[in-house]
Amino acid sequence: MTVAPEDRTGVLCAGTLLVDYGKIIDAYPSRDGLATIGQISRSTGGAALNMAMDLRRLGAMFDVGLVGCVADDDDGAHILEACTQAGVDVRSVSVEPGATTAFTDVMVEREGGRRTFFTYMGTNGLFELSAEGLDGSRARILHAGNLGVHPLMDHPGVDGHSGWSRLLAAAQARGMHTNLELASLAPDRLAALAGPCLPHLDSIIVNELEGSALTGTSVSAPGADDAVDWVAMEDLARGLIERGVSTIAVVHFPAGCVAATSDGRGWRQGSVQLAPSEVVSTTGAGDAFAAGVILGLHEGRSVDACLRLGAAAAAACIKDSHTSNGIVSAADCLATAEAVGYRKARS
Repeated sequence: MTVAPEDRTGVLCAGTLLVDYGKIIDAYPSRDGLATIGQISRSTGGAALNMAMDLRRLGAMFDVGLVGCVADDDDGAHILEACTQAGVDVRSVSVEPGATTAFTDVMVEREGGRRTFFTYMGTNGLFELSAEGLDGSRARILHAGNLGVHPLMDHPGVDGHSGWSRLLAAAQARGMHTNLELASLAPDRLAALAGPCLPHLDSIIVNELEGSALTGTSVSAPGADDAVDWVAMEDLARGLIERGVSTIAVVHFPAGCVAATSDGRGWRQGSVQLAPSEVVSTTGAGDAFAAGVILGLHEGRSVDACLRLGAAAAAACIKDSHTSNGIVSAADCLATAEAVGYRKARS
């Protein structure tokens, strides 16, 4: 089935599906030390699943579909039920008998919400999506991620291209807008996995560590209220465009975000000025930010409007321990952010 680009609508989210077990701890211990767990929650998680759920919570009026793998266990049933309740299409999610659904133990420090992740690959190790798997999709945007936890997709073939780069190229050939989200792996591994994908991307949304790995630089972001080298952040976004991203590259960090487009333009946006006491957990904040940007791109909003919505969605997310439950409608996220105010985006 050939679908003209102008007839495409919706977002197809492909890749990582898992359950996050969030555990609020008093402080991260030293090796052989002890930490006290004060709260435990179970949330949907993973780059593909979070994008799908967050788009629905933001009020996306278009189709949102999911492609990935879960097991026929309790966590798999939890994911499928949550998606059904949210209105996410799970017809392309395979259920693997006798396997274990992927999960992550997320240790969240009570003060400040910093996180440490311990993940079990589970059914993510079984995920594979070929070009032919896109033939029935009418989606306008393919959102893919995460590289590094899907061995069947990560492995390079004899042509040197991985399943990810071949999938993204096939999506573009079908007239889909392609977007990639990453996990913060070791820089060399991240560059090796994601570098070949860049020429097959219309957009990319990453944090400063991921952007540094892909551009071969070293840029670190300070705390949300510390001074930021905005020029260096803009260079990261421009570097991603120079390495093949065809339309827009976005880099986010605690104090805000920047964007660069292929026509040479750049944007800066400060994050929402939440008080430290309002930050419960930063788990899922990057996915929420990405969902705000993707929603804006699908709706044809301006770049600065997309960045504001991303920042507002991330701020809503981190006020709740659940990966997605803090997110409300796009209009409500923006209204709350405007009432609180955004940080100044200046050097």
